[in-house]
Amino acid sequence: MPVSPQPSFAERSRRAPPVRLPRSSSPDEPSASQRFHVTTTPPSSAFVSAFAAVDLGATSGRVIVGRVGPDSLDLTEVHRFPNTPVRLPDGLRWDVLALFQGTLDGLREAARSGGVASVGVDTWAVDYGLLDADGALLGHPFHYRDDRTTDAAARVWAKVGPKELYGITGLQHLPFNTVFQLASCEGTAQRNAARTLLLVPDLLIHWLTGSLGAEETNASTTGLLDSRTGTWSKELLHRLSLDANLFPPLRSPGDPAGTLLPHVCAYTGLDARTPVTTVASHDTASAIAALPATEVDFAYVSCGTWSLAGLELAAPVLSEASRAANFTNERGIDGTVRYLRNIMGMWLLEECRRTWEKDNLSTHLPALLADAAQAHQFASLVDTDAPEFLAPGDMPARIRDFCTRTGQQVPDSPGAVVRCILESLALAHRRTLRQAAELAGRDIARVHLVGGGSRNDLLCQLTADATGLPVVAGPAEATALGNILVQARAAGLVGDLADMRRLIASTQHLRHYAPQGDSAAWDAAAARLDSTPRTS
Repeated sequence: MPVSPQPSFAERSRRAPPVRLPRSSSPDEPSASQRFHVTTTPPSSAFVSAFAAVDLGATSGRVIVGRVGPDSLDLTEVHRFPNTPVRLPDGLRWDVLALFQGTLDGLREAARSGGVASVGVDTWAVDYGLLDADGALLGHPFHYRDDRTTDAAARVWAKVGPKELYGITGLQHLPFNTVFQLASCEGTAQRNAARTLLLVPDLLIHWLTGSLGAEETNASTTGLLDSRTGTWSKELLHRLSLDANLFPPLRSPGDPAGTLLPHVCAYTGLDARTPVTTVASHDTASAIAALPATEVDFAYVSCGTWSLAGLELAAPVLSEASRAANFTNERGIDGTVRYLRNIMGMWLLEECRRTWEKDNLSTHLPALLADAAQAHQFASLVDTDAPEFLAPGDMPARIRDFCTRTGQQVPDSPGAVVRCILESLALAHRRTLRQAAELAGRDIARVHLVGGGSRNDLLCQLTADATGLPVVAGPAEATALGNILVQARAAGLVGDLADMRRLIASTQHLRHYAPQGDSAAWDAAAARLDSTPRTS
């Protein structure tokens, strides 16, 4: 008797019925081992529920439990673990198995802390894992800082020109966008065997639940999503010879993503069939969801390894001027558009500190910032987005080389290097926000600076001085807060996006910086930097 062919792994996963969530009535950054507990507003007598945020960054991962009520937020970091890339013979890879183990260990700590109503996962963007027809991972995901994509853009542009590509995706050109990563591995055994592509947060959710999906805020960073429709671009997939079946169905923040698998519950101690909620899985999208913005005419800088500076819009800006200025239109929560540009952020400072540590120099951030505050203003400036600053390595030497090449004073101490970095970042924030406002036809009255960089008083003040706008700094844990509040909203504890932001504004510790100093001096510094050659 003939045997009917068995459905593929991807088909089995896509056929799984959806699972519905039950409705529920110091200036220094933390070290790798430091945990925090922040009680904001004391819980009221109203119902409070707990949610676990799995938040993975470029250097570490954390699991944070957030207890949410109508007028309260209580955050506890229950587990932190390192995120250490591994250099293999074929390139730089993420150790995604270690990240998943850290996630499981963190969820076990969350269970010990009293259990959670649901789990949400956010990470960085663009990187992905490939699964074969049986659902097995085909090697560790590549790291976006690997140099394999150096010539990939030309291959894509030979099929879809840069102007046309931008007109469809609205995406800033970055050499490591997913579309270029896929072009770089075209024809390889791994790519030929692939049947499913999962971005990193979707991969972790798949291992937690067994379900397949692609969360839309992260999918919008791939260079394969239509920015107008918010769907995978069939035209691009066809012209780039990409199998549409490689890309799972899209999910929106708040959608159910499945329930924890039995062996995950057994290991973590969480209740059987604990739901996993789709959050804004691009960490920046979660951070922007948690802005304490109660006004309309705001701009933002989400400052961590990268500085993401821009505006929240209702529709993408796809003009040629926008493309030439290299702005991106990424999706945010509730159909909003994150109109922004990626700026090399605190990566510059952290790479310097790694080098100084190897050289047995002090890397204590408060001392470095104190020295930077006393250093000469505008002695040296760098283009933070110069390509020589992208890869890991001796960042102080690269900064000195940039200054030498451009005829500037060379910073001769760690404090002077830090001053150079922070002033250059502040000028990048200024240039980007002014361009965004002009291209989008918007006015800006205030800048919200969130993320780890919001702990840096000097950077916050320099950003206010450079932009000439008041800066509201905080919350530093915006990404985890956005993750948790989307879960809380899906559970019926929080209202719309405005309600989420009002809760953040009323419960979080915020610091305010007014512009100071000589605005003409900043104008002159900006003009000087704009005239500096952009590449080595």
